[in-house]
Amino acid sequence: MTRQSVTYKNKKAYYKYEILDKYIAGIQLLGTEIKSIRNGKINFIDSYCTIKNNEAWIIGLHIAEYEMGTCNNHKPKRDRKLLLNKKEILKIVKKVTEKGLTIIPLNLFIDEKGFAKLEISVAKGKKIYDKRESIKQRDEKKDINRLSKYT
Repeated sequence: MTRQSVTYKNKKAYYKYEILDKYIAGIQLLGTEIKSIRNGKINFIDSYCTIKNNEAWIIGLHIAEYEMGTCNNHKPKRDRKLLLNKKEILKIVKKVTEKGLTIIPLNLFIDEKGFAKLEISVAKGKKIYDKRESIKQRDEKKDINRLSKYT
């Protein structure tokens, strides 16, 4: 039995932030949450990661309630623990506290074993002129792709 490839991207992350380092973390989920993820009921708006008591947490990730769930269904916006090594957490804490960076979620995917994984990043917020530059580069790529189709 082959598993379906399930990936969800935080589209605003690359627009609002300059990505510096990436890490892959597991997520501690309930049974109804993984079912909702497989159904595509996930939203990254206003989600971010933080470190509390040497543990990584994702806050504000919206996973909709499972339609077929019972009274034991999960809360859609609950805080979820991220599963990282202690060394990785210490690296992230060091970067965030020294340079004033932030931790944001980039992608949520299900690996070949069926576990949900979250790609997180240590990132720096972009200024307005940086955002304009990324829009300009994106438009140039679109123009080049259009021209290459017709030649």
